[in-house]
Amino acid sequence: MIPRIVIAGTHSGCGKTTIASGLMAALITRGLKVQPFKVGPDFIDPSHHSAICKRPSRNLDPYMMGEKGVLETFIRASEGADIAVIEGVMGLYDGLEGVDCGSTAHVAKILQAPVILTVNVKGMSRSANATVQGYRNFDEGVFLAGVIFNQVGSTRHRQMIEASQKTPAFGWIPYKRDNSVDSRHLGLCMAHETDAMAAFGPIIEEYCNIDAILEATTKCRTTQASCEVSRDERTDGITRIAVAYDEAFCFYYQDNLDRLRNNGADLVFFSPLHDALPDADALYLGGGYPELYALELESAPATSQIRDEALNEMPLYAECGGLTYLTRGITMGSETKKMVGVLPADTIKMEQFQALGYVHAHCTAQDALLPLGLDWRGHEFHYTRVECDSDARFAMTLSRGRGICDGKDGIYEGGVVAGYTHAYFSDTFAQSFANAAKKFNKQR
Repeated sequence: MIPRIVIAGTHSGCGKTTIASGLMAALITRGLKVQPFKVGPDFIDPSHHSAICKRPSRNLDPYMMGEKGVLETFIRASEGADIAVIEGVMGLYDGLEGVDCGSTAHVAKILQAPVILTVNVKGMSRSANATVQGYRNFDEGVFLAGVIFNQVGSTRHRQMIEASQKTPAFGWIPYKRDNSVDSRHLGLCMAHETDAMAAFGPIIEEYCNIDAILEATTKCRTTQASCEVSRDERTDGITRIAVAYDEAFCFYYQDNLDRLRNNGADLVFFSPLHDALPDADALYLGGGYPELYALELESAPATSQIRDEALNEMPLYAECGGLTYLTRGITMGSETKKMVGVLPADTIKMEQFQALGYVHAHCTAQDALLPLGLDWRGHEFHYTRVECDSDARFAMTLSRGRGICDGKDGIYEGGVVAGYTHAYFSDTFAQSFANAAKKFNKQR
């Protein structure tokens, strides 16, 4: 496998996203082809990676994908690249329910990749090295190649840390008040809203030893188990699936899109905010921020067109923001904006998140878009609440996760299935969706 490095952190908010993105930008400036990755089910950080590297950033999540899936995605996505940069999630060892599964450390061990630990040293000096030593010794299976100290206050501050330093330091990034990226209720702003992440490239170039980092990327463990990777064998597009993609709908796993293509779907991207609904046999509505664009969506031509196609039983799969868009309306404070209105439910924007975590879903409906018994995993994170009518029907039962209510998710009506779960598509999931689109095409 290609040279690779994991940018981890001691905890969320220590600066690993800006450092990982800045390193990607600095390596691009040096003429390298960088393949970006993000540990975990995040959509926002990968948008910045993709914008910087001009290659789709891929999620690596052992819970959703399995260890083999992580390795396969990594190898396949890295083809044609010179180096891979993997941004971690949360703290290095933070996994599912206090165990290793799904942690940055877990992914680093799967890939046998060296790790650089990001440490925010604001408010400490010698203790920073005690912290690093703790992380270094916690799991012998993790190769901690070095550290980047972030938020260094002064030359004197650096000297105080250096006095007891034992782990190689690849960078000393100074505290700068204006080094930040705006956030909102689901996290950082998306890449199409700010190019601030790419601007960290010169900072990394100035304050980090990139030559030493490049050398560290080649010091990968040699005990990596072999893995046969099935190559994409895309069939000719024999059905068209419209995919909503714009400011309001922008949360998609790249692997999901690829799996739809591999099962014979031509993907037609369009903007519900700005475009008419294209001619298609099915519709995929991902998550995002429809609540921020509710006024525009209420009057957009695509809203009524989607309603018409849904009533015509076009296959339509929607997640999170896509779910709320299909309800009768979104209420924010005292104001309600009408949405597509094909589901017997209403959406309310709340001030605090309503669900956060992994999901394990099962299709328990005989007559829904997805086949009975289908099993898949995913993630949920949202600030809205969907209130359903008493006769609402649910296609999904969750053995893990909250869903729309009480472990039920995926309201279904006709050809529509819409839930809070951001699904990581299995091959069977993608094939079922593509086959439904093909069937709809033949029937109309």
